[in-house]
Parts: sequence; structure tokens; C-alpha cells
Amino acid sequence: MAGKESRGVEQADADLFRGRPYVLTSREPELESWIERMGARLVFLDPAEHDKHVAFVSHLPQLLSTALASVLAGRERVAGPAAADLTRLALSPYDIWRDIFATNAGPIDAALAAFIGRLEELRTQLRSPEMEQAFTEAAASARALRGK
Repeated sequence: MAGKESRGVEQADADLFRGRPYVLTSREPELESWIERMGARLVFLDPAEHDKHVAFVSHLPQLLSTALASVLAGRERVAGPAAADLTRLALSPYDIWRDIFATNAGPIDAALAAFIGRLEELRTQLRSPEMEQAFTEAAASARALRGK
């Protein structure tokens, strides 16, 4: 699970996979050895579980970034680093994503539905003390993603 919003030889990064999970859906000792030498962390998932998982941790963030960038269009004059950070993935070329969306549509739809549901919950909590708990839970999840 590593990548960039840009591509080409000039964007190459020898450490791109270092410390990152690399998912395989079957065992292949020679390939596993190469992956470990790149510094990646091997993770084994069956294909259906892989598709469900990446819908949440890869495909959903891409769509969120794309949606946010389109909502912010025309408002960039007063945007700060948070908007730039959150819209970085919107710089990804569509041709990379076209086939992913076509072949993993079901799990992506489920991830979008879960996210939209959570947004609706947050919307109802805007003036509620429950919002503090939402921030606490989200911060714990964000720390876990960063290994902290």
C-alpha cells in the first residue's frame, strides 16, 4: 500500500515501499523474498478480503480527495495546508483509477455508503457534546494509521 499522485521515472523513489504493507493473495516464495528486500511488510489476504479492505483504505480516500477538490473549486484563494493535504490525491490521473472503479465497484460502493453515513452522523452532532467523542475516536484511529 504505497503510491504517489504523480508518475514517471523522474518521480521514482527507491524507498516507496519501505515499511509499507504489500498485500499478496497467494503464496509465492521467490516474489515474497523480493518484496521483503524492498523493505515492504508482507500481508496475506484472500482476494475478496483484499478488495473490501482496499475499497476503504485506498479507493475511498481517492474519491474523498476528488470530491473535496471539486467542492473547493473557486475557493482556493483562502485555502491553507489542510485543503492542499486533503486534495493531494485529486492530482492522480483518472486512467489509473478507471479500471479499479470498474472492477471493484461493489466494495467501493459499500465504503462510500459507510462514509456518507458517518458524515450524516457528524452533521447531526455539530452542536452536540457527542462531537468531542467523535474527535477522540477519530484521533485514535489516525494515530493507529501512523503507528503511534
